[in-house]
Amino acid sequence: MTDATPAPLGASAPGGAAPVRAPVGEYAFAAVCAALGLYAIVGAGFIRVPPGSASVLGPRVFPYAVGVLLLAASVAVIVQVARGRRGVPDEGEDVDPDAPTDWLTVVKLIVCFLSQVVLIEFAGWPLAVTVLFAGAAWSLGAKRWWMAVAVGFGLGLVTQLVFGSWLGLSLPAGPLLDWIPIFNG
Repeated sequence: MTDATPAPLGASAPGGAAPVRAPVGEYAFAAVCAALGLYAIVGAGFIRVPPGSASVLGPRVFPYAVGVLLLAASVAVIVQVARGRRGVPDEGEDVDPDAPTDWLTVVKLIVCFLSQVVLIEFAGWPLAVTVLFAGAAWSLGAKRWWMAVAVGFGLGLVTQLVFGSWLGLSLPAGPLLDWIPIFNG
């Protein structure tokens, strides 16, 4: 077991090893996150909200939330690094660099993504998402295809409802759901 007390910066590591280097990478990561958070907060302030907007959640809510979360995460990283808690580098990935590329899987995934482009207009967003999700899951080796279809259809319905109806974005419902008023954004 190693000692839980972090060594001061510039001091030698236990056993006479090389000195502990300053955590420049961790601080740089936190600074970039903080800058992105500030950019999101400032940018959200410039989003124009139409007068008399009936939307409960305006267009500024999500950018403000993301900006605040980024700032909070960057402050947490800075505090933890200053206390001596640094990220431990991975020993390596479980990837065989000598394994050949499975081109059949790559082609299946490309076909799934291209089907999304074609199906959105003809079948509607929920069915296009169902085909994309189930096809990608099948291509990557899902054992229960029917579960992938059910999850894909559920994701399609939820995103259609949230983005198409509640946020007012134009997502085509398609012939299957076009007659249901809640799904017509």
